[in-house]
Amino acid sequence: MKYIVDFHIHSKYSRATSPQMNLEVLDEFARIKGINVLATGDFTHPEWFKNLKQKLEPAEQGLYKLKKNANKQSARFILTSEISCIYSKAGKVRKIHIIVLAPSLTVVEKINMKLAKIGNLKADGRPILGLDAKELTKIVLDVSKDCLVIPAHCMTPWFGLFGSKSGFDSMEECFEEYTKYIFAVETGLSADPSMLCRIPDIRNVCLLSNSDAHSPAKLGREANVFQGKEISYQAITQAIKNKSRFGQGQSSAILELLYTIEFYPQEGKYFNDGHRQCDVNLSSNESKKYNNICPNCGKPLTVGVMNRVEQISDKPQGFKSKNFVPFKSLIPLREIIAECVGTGVATKRVTEQYNNLIKNFENEFNILLNVSQSDLCSATLSQIAEGIIKARNGDINIEPGYDGVFGKIKIFSKKREQCNMLS
Repeated sequence: MKYIVDFHIHSKYSRATSPQMNLEVLDEFARIKGINVLATGDFTHPEWFKNLKQKLEPAEQGLYKLKKNANKQSARFILTSEISCIYSKAGKVRKIHIIVLAPSLTVVEKINMKLAKIGNLKADGRPILGLDAKELTKIVLDVSKDCLVIPAHCMTPWFGLFGSKSGFDSMEECFEEYTKYIFAVETGLSADPSMLCRIPDIRNVCLLSNSDAHSPAKLGREANVFQGKEISYQAITQAIKNKSRFGQGQSSAILELLYTIEFYPQEGKYFNDGHRQCDVNLSSNESKKYNNICPNCGKPLTVGVMNRVEQISDKPQGFKSKNFVPFKSLIPLREIIAECVGTGVATKRVTEQYNNLIKNFENEFNILLNVSQSDLCSATLSQIAEGIIKARNGDINIEPGYDGVFGKIKIFSKKREQCNMLS
């Protein structure tokens, strides 16, 4: 059986996050999206942790579900939180985001008690702590060796482990003797496994991809697909470890990471180099001509993910490591429909078509990954069916993102008369 897992989201207690990010809505949208196991996010926040204790009950080992939920397809929740570590190391200010996975509410409570002595956990669902990432790892693993510590969006210029602005050039620089306990990193929206496996340290760990969702509609925009006999916290974490340098990669494992679901990385807002204020968007080769200086104003460019990969990689494009996990790049269904009908993603027109497809084909991932074009045509407009297949096959055009500006995807190269038959 296949299980789709999203390890990184935020609750309504995080900044710039939808007030709809509560457990009931998350459970509903997980079903609509086709997500089997969803992160709780933000377990360090006192109010959100209170919600988790009051509204969740144990399901499979280390996983939780909503209490008194009659829906047999109810999502499982895995206890997670993202923590922002801002500190000085080796003469440089470091800003690193870390995802923590925990096996039980009891373990979470102990972690929160320790972290509350270091910083204000009430201020934000993603707390900012003046704590070395290595020290955070030590604290978490001292509470439970079953926790996982995962550097978030590892290449993002700010807040990524290898980011150009405040990151490191190697895993050991950051985690020192605790490097051996880092079994995975998160790719982030502006990178995919084909880019990251060129970097020596990243080849040694498992690559995970998650939505980092701040609203229900963004759930699952990146995710992980596992396959196996059963699902549990232990099975998930062991499958991750099996894909790392210390893993055995045994086929007899209960669960295996089959592939990841990716954003097209060019759509991410830090793929290219650039300077947003000057509307300067450059590829890594182009920015080298300017020595990474904005040609308009003379200030440093924000060096994007592709450029940073080139700086610290030791393998050419196309290289695949032994533990390379396949991936599939997708476009969210609402975005596909929106282009096909020529309106914004939040419009009534898009919602009607989206809900109709979900009604016919169960969930969004099934539609994006599996349903044939002929079956899609029987349930929706031919343009939408064609758009889904083109997105599935990578037959698209992308204007890369840069310096905090998301990239733009076009499925159809020429503007078309869109769905006049709807009127």
